[in-house]
Amino acid sequence: MSILKIREYPDKILKKKCRPVAVIDESVKRLIADMLEVMYARGGVGLAANQVGREVRVCVIDVRGDGQKKPMALVNPKVTRRKGRVVSEEGCLSFPGVLADVRRAERIHVEALNADAMPVDFEASGMLSRVIQHETDHLDGKTFLDRLPLHKKLKAYYVYRTLKKAAADK
Repeated sequence: MSILKIREYPDKILKKKCRPVAVIDESVKRLIADMLEVMYARGGVGLAANQVGREVRVCVIDVRGDGQKKPMALVNPKVTRRKGRVVSEEGCLSFPGVLADVRRAERIHVEALNADAMPVDFEASGMLSRVIQHETDHLDGKTFLDRLPLHKKLKAYYVYRTLKKAAADK
């Protein structure tokens, strides 16, 4: 069982830009395995390392229902091109219970390393594109709420605080 814990707002690590991984060693591979375990346990489809308290550019993604064949780990991911625009509902394990319509690129081009330190270079669309953009935002110290207009952002924070207070009162 993993000892990693999801960091929730207002944890300051969610606003920190993560540093690149210099070497993919056993500790990085263990982090990836632990992150997948935590992501599945919480019912997520993506998770960035800073969401579990690690300030490194690593994320895991599993959207197999959208054409992906197996879970993926991206180390030092970069979105190098964006095309089109789409608005769709997103949630986040660091803001449990909060959903918001977020504008993202429809198609992206991604460059990264996989868990075996091999370069990967691919195009993504649909759910995979949105999750990669969401997770790379985390690695850059941004949350999905940072992409909202001010009035929607304030409403989302209010919903989050209300949910947290209700849970604490139980």
